[in-house]
Amino acid sequence: MASTTMREPAGAESFPENLDTLVDHALVKTWLYWGMFWMMLAPSIGVTISSLFNYPDYLGTAVELTFGRLRPIHVNGVIFATFTTLFVGLCHYIVPRLCGVRVPGAAAGHALAWLYNLAIAVGMVSMALGWNQGLEAAEFPLLVDVVVFITIAVTTGQFILAAARRLEPQLYVSMWYLLAAFVWTTLNFILGFFVIPYTIHGINSAAFHGLYLHYVVGLWLTPAGYVLIYYFLPASVQNPIYSHKLSLIGFWSLALFYPFVGIHHYLYSPIADWAETLAIITSMLLIIPVWTVLQNFFGTMIGRWQNFGYNLPAKFLIMGSLMYLAGCFQGSTEALRSIQQPTHFTDFVISHSHLTVFGTFVVWAIAGLIYVFPRLYGTELWSFKLGNWSFWLITFGITLMGLTLTAQGLQQGFMWMAGTEWLDSINAIRAYWLVRTFSGIAMDTGMTLLVYNLLRTALAAHAAPATRSATA
Repeated sequence: MASTTMREPAGAESFPENLDTLVDHALVKTWLYWGMFWMMLAPSIGVTISSLFNYPDYLGTAVELTFGRLRPIHVNGVIFATFTTLFVGLCHYIVPRLCGVRVPGAAAGHALAWLYNLAIAVGMVSMALGWNQGLEAAEFPLLVDVVVFITIAVTTGQFILAAARRLEPQLYVSMWYLLAAFVWTTLNFILGFFVIPYTIHGINSAAFHGLYLHYVVGLWLTPAGYVLIYYFLPASVQNPIYSHKLSLIGFWSLALFYPFVGIHHYLYSPIADWAETLAIITSMLLIIPVWTVLQNFFGTMIGRWQNFGYNLPAKFLIMGSLMYLAGCFQGSTEALRSIQQPTHFTDFVISHSHLTVFGTFVVWAIAGLIYVFPRLYGTELWSFKLGNWSFWLITFGITLMGLTLTAQGLQQGFMWMAGTEWLDSINAIRAYWLVRTFSGIAMDTGMTLLVYNLLRTALAAHAAPATRSATA
């Protein structure tokens, strides 16, 4: 059932001497180094604040170190710092190779990379100091929002121009999702950054914020993640994508159904019942794109499982796919009224967000990073063994966190439904929170080892020419 109607990345990878000359290596490295920096910082803040649930006074009394100040840094840091910087950097590697042309505006690209990441850093400090717009995943101050918007909008234009000038007649599926993700997100930022905070109030603000927040997940993280796995899985296992038709179904069903799911966390609220019901229906229909893309991913692995254990990018991609299956099952079912009763306002929802945002999309970005980074330096990964340790620590951590938060959320929700006092329900689940912190430490340790491994890869590549010169 393999597609024969388009050129796959696996085929493109057989001509690296031609395609690599189109990639701006310095620009890709800039984005990826920033992504590695944020990957060390933002998840670590999550572990820091998760410890507050068990030890509420261990950070002292400084207001800048309270949960309310640090959590927005963690959330925005994972989405707009860690994932987005890695994704944009990987796009600057993918687009020239799929289009056969350079991405236009190289000088602007370098300026945008530094401008974007410095603005994110300013935003992190600003939120710690209390400058916060109060909308989840849109907390950055207005000035930072403007820089983020300009960066994504200009980058969107660059990639559209590259696609318009492409030498490959047919767009590969990764390019569909890439262009859609950037266009959708540019429009969504207008809604979340400039419209909702200043013009929409009351219950309508909650409803539109639900749309904006889920557009960040469903129309940015999701298609962006598909860009990465649709490119790097066939490239890493050297096998064509399983089915072109399934990719069509996945793309158009995502575009059709996801725009309406944003209110599915606001059931039993004053929001119009028809809007809640529409969100429930489309949430269940999201099973279609989820299952079609997963079938494509696992179908691509047919005949390639024998070398799977030694293929780090493929291992991260498939592990992320399993997390995607679990997380999307949670997301669809918790949209049902009967399921949302015991799960709303509990850590069941936090389990869902971690399995998808980190366990799926950040993990897929890590897979792309492991694939691309050594190739940028023309060398192998410094230590496969260390990379494998990273894989298993991250897999263990996110799996344990997902299971723990799911069980904890269900227990707390059913205790509330039984009439248990809120404080008693908190005391009953404190052990879960301790396990959650431990799982986060495992994930952070795995990412730390990964960054160390990649830095040693770069250092080894720099040392190799000097060694050859000394030998000569």
